[in-house]
Parts: sequence; C-alpha cells; structure tokens
Amino acid sequence: MLPFKKILYPTDFSDPSYEALKAANEFALLFSAELCVVHVVSPVVTAPGDPSGSDFLILEEMDKAARESLKEMVKKGIPKGLLVRQIVVLGEAAEEIIRISEEERVDLIVIATHGQTGWRHFVFGSVAEKVVRLAPCPVLTIRAPHPQTQS
Repeated sequence: MLPFKKILYPTDFSDPSYEALKAANEFALLFSAELCVVHVVSPVVTAPGDPSGSDFLILEEMDKAARESLKEMVKKGIPKGLLVRQIVVLGEAAEEIIRISEEERVDLIVIATHGQTGWRHFVFGSVAEKVVRLAPCPVLTIRAPHPQTQS
C-alpha cells in the first residue's frame, strides 16, 4: 500500500473540497506521487423530446466551465513541481470517481466528506459515502473545519 504513487483528488469546487486538496497536496509531496485532479460534470435533465439540442449545448458549456475552473484551481492550489493530471468527465460523481480510480490504478483517494449540502445531499446521497464503500483502494475522507464558536 505504501508508498502512494498515484493519488486521486475529486473536487466539486466547494469549500470542503478545498480542504481535501490541502491533504492531497501534502500526501503527493510526501510520497512524490502523481496527483489526479478530477471533476465530474453531472448530466442535465431537460424536457423530454426537446429537439433544440439545448441539452448538448448546456453540457458543452458546463464541460468548458469545469475545465477552466479546474485549470485555475490547479494553478492556484497545487504546489509547483507536483506531477498533476486534470480529468473532467460527464456522469454520476461516485460512479465516475470509482471508475477513474480503477482505470488509473490509484493508490489513494482523498475526498471531502461534504460537498453539496441540503436537499441536494438528501436527493443524491453522499458521494464520499459511496466512494468509501466501493473504492478499490484506501479512501481518506477530510471533514470541513467547523467554524469556531465564541464563548
């Protein structure tokens, strides 16, 4: 299991996912590992039988925006000198993270425990939960820091 040679870090660009990025960076630096940074674009549901093709255009724009956001995040959030691969895919987040981890033969997945919150979490379930249950490798889950309460 050790040393980790390839680490997968999925992001949804939420604040908690940036906390997981800090841990992924530390492990990648410690083990001189390749860091695979992944974002999954969720499919968009449009009106059935919509002949306009607007769903394809929406997905194309979402893919383009995700690639730009990932590029910017890597530029700002990953130390120089780390070997980094950026991957953007379309699909259901947990399934795609598992698929990529198998295809890439990663040694570790570093993921935030909370991304989307509220009704989205209730409807779609926890991506981190599914990844922990189904991953072919160890999964390090990172909790978002709790705001300090003043006494």
